[in-house]
Amino acid sequence: MEKINSYALSELKSEDVFVFSVVLCDNEIDRDGERFTVESLKTLEKLFVGKTAIMNHSMKAEDQSARTFKTELISDGRKNSLGEDYYYLKAWAYMVRTEKNADLIKEIEAGIKKETSVSCSVSEVRCSVCGANRRKRRCAHVKGEEYDSKICFDELINPTDAYEWSFVAVPAQKNAGVTKGFSKKEERNTQDILKSIEKSEEVTLSKEECAELYNAVKQLREKAKDGEEYRNSLVKSAIALSAVVFPEIGAESFGEICKSLSVENLKMLNSALEKKKTASLPCGCQTLEPTEKYSDEANSSFVI
Repeated sequence: MEKINSYALSELKSEDVFVFSVVLCDNEIDRDGERFTVESLKTLEKLFVGKTAIMNHSMKAEDQSARTFKTELISDGRKNSLGEDYYYLKAWAYMVRTEKNADLIKEIEAGIKKETSVSCSVSEVRCSVCGANRRKRRCAHVKGEEYDSKICFDELINPTDAYEWSFVAVPAQKNAGVTKGFSKKEERNTQDILKSIEKSEEVTLSKEECAELYNAVKQLREKAKDGEEYRNSLVKSAIALSAVVFPEIGAESFGEICKSLSVENLKMLNSALEKKKTASLPCGCQTLEPTEKYSDEANSSFVI
């Protein structure tokens, strides 16, 4: 009660409040393909003390329902899906018993209002495969895919603020209790934005999302330039080989043929032309039979 009363203007008694505990978040990979590191959970342990609990991440004051007065990072001996020690952040919250929230208290006690979601900010979102900070640049790895038997997910690093936690219907994390929000609009990544554009949906971008999308397009342009240079090298190689194998076809005409071919088809064409060139131009002997006989006296020591 001492901790609870540190947030109250007038002293509350135990019969005036309803106290309950929730699991805010853990170090397991969630449905969004993201997870908090243990160090991030340690930071959130301090940041969530005193934060409010609301409904469905609504920012309206009338939707406030409880206040967090205590948090604790706990490891109970279990392992997460990565084989690491499982940690979860547990919080204790209170609400004043009133006629207004009597039904909410009953729903919490009955286990109906159970799933919850946290709202916080982090300074770094790190790819588990290559370590790239996706807040600054995109990498080629896709969340949920495996690369050399290593699952790709985003690690949420260095939390800078904790805003609130909410009762929600569908949390991101699968474990019971309070979890991080699931696919919140303000947490879209470039893939989400591109999918919306592909569907011709109306999209409004924040300043950060514009910068992230620009960086993604810039990287794609650089890769496209490298790909075009590689394709041109394949075309030049095919034209050079065709001059040997099909001399009756001019270089300009053969170049026009190559324009319609994909990179894979150009690679196959080069391979076929190389084999045909080798077959049509077999290696000859370096030494031939002499066309005339040399006498022993006629520089015979120099004859091969």
